[in-house]
Amino acid sequence: MIASTRAALRVAALLVPLLLSACADRTGPPALALRQIAFADIPGWNGDRLDGVLPALLAECERLGRLPVDTRLGGAAEARVAAGMAGFYAPACHAARALPSGDEATVRRYLQAWFLPYLASDRGDPQASLTGYFEPQFPGSLSRSPDYPVPVYGRPSELVTLSGPGPGGQPMTGRVQDGRVVPYWTRAQIDHGALAGRALEILWLHDPVDLFFLQVQGSGRIRLPSGQIVRLGYAGRNGQPYVPLGRLLVARRQLGADAVSMQSIRSWLAAHPAEAGPLMEQNPNYVFFRLLDDVAPNQGPPGALGLTLTPLRSAAVDRAFLPLGVPLFVDTTRPDGSPLDRLLLAQDLGTDVSGPVRADLFFGWGDAAARDAGAMHAGGRIVVLLPRQPTNR
Repeated sequence: MIASTRAALRVAALLVPLLLSACADRTGPPALALRQIAFADIPGWNGDRLDGVLPALLAECERLGRLPVDTRLGGAAEARVAAGMAGFYAPACHAARALPSGDEATVRRYLQAWFLPYLASDRGDPQASLTGYFEPQFPGSLSRSPDYPVPVYGRPSELVTLSGPGPGGQPMTGRVQDGRVVPYWTRAQIDHGALAGRALEILWLHDPVDLFFLQVQGSGRIRLPSGQIVRLGYAGRNGQPYVPLGRLLVARRQLGADAVSMQSIRSWLAAHPAEAGPLMEQNPNYVFFRLLDDVAPNQGPPGALGLTLTPLRSAAVDRAFLPLGVPLFVDTTRPDGSPLDRLLLAQDLGTDVSGPVRADLFFGWGDAAARDAGAMHAGGRIVVLLPRQPTNR
């Protein structure tokens, strides 16, 4: 949910601060630790049809191959050393281009020959936080009317993002005023007209709750009155912190921590219309969008690498710890309790996706994706596959 840094807000942001608190205590700031393991020791490794990831991997290889070899992809510890630049994937990508499609055994042998598996942990605690996101669909219009009064704004020209001070410093987003960068308008200020009258509206929605969840997901499909579908992609955010509605509702004893999901939050907002707006405005974070004219209906939205996301083969990660592009094998469970053992590619980002053992899985679009992504909040393990170089094969 993307531009080059599509910090799209996810349904995970509603959940992570509340769930999975049974992990072992972690003292000090988060820190990625990687322990090399054998492929035979990865739970579920033999249960996934690994050839299913090949199209997404080849598209990623093509994209990385067009970047300067020293393009930084992020990462910490061994992940940064082995996979932190685009050029580090060149040998493995060269080998991938020769793979036949539909040959699962060959793809499996390729992955085991060209990658090394590492169990990820946060200061020795491998308990991961795994959630889901999807591309929602809402009714909307290209013109304002009583049925469609809620504006979707494009990126304002004065919105700037500057690199943080020092190596690895966090970017700072805001607006320039009197020669210095100051915080950008909050959600409440924008809701109450801070951007009105500037022709920034790219379309209009029926319901402010739809806008909120469109911003949570960071991308969407808008069905116009004519039946035409318009695609929206992430264009930026205001740089304000994200405050999860789920956490607020739990603190108010309106929801139990184990009952927080996208569906339960939407139901609460619908049942309390007078309180919905003020509650949403307690989350000052605000996302801006752009129209996507070149994405096919059967493709996902573009992710942080500029590649269309593939259902249950793409994931969002925290680039401070895990590099963009790196393959991840997740061992977790679906919302219905069934196993979810899956090889994915770290192709997306999210400001709510924070930490070294954290991944948000892209479930796709449509009703089933909405159901599963909205309820996905599970523990598990993340195994990071770091590319080998020819000298260490």
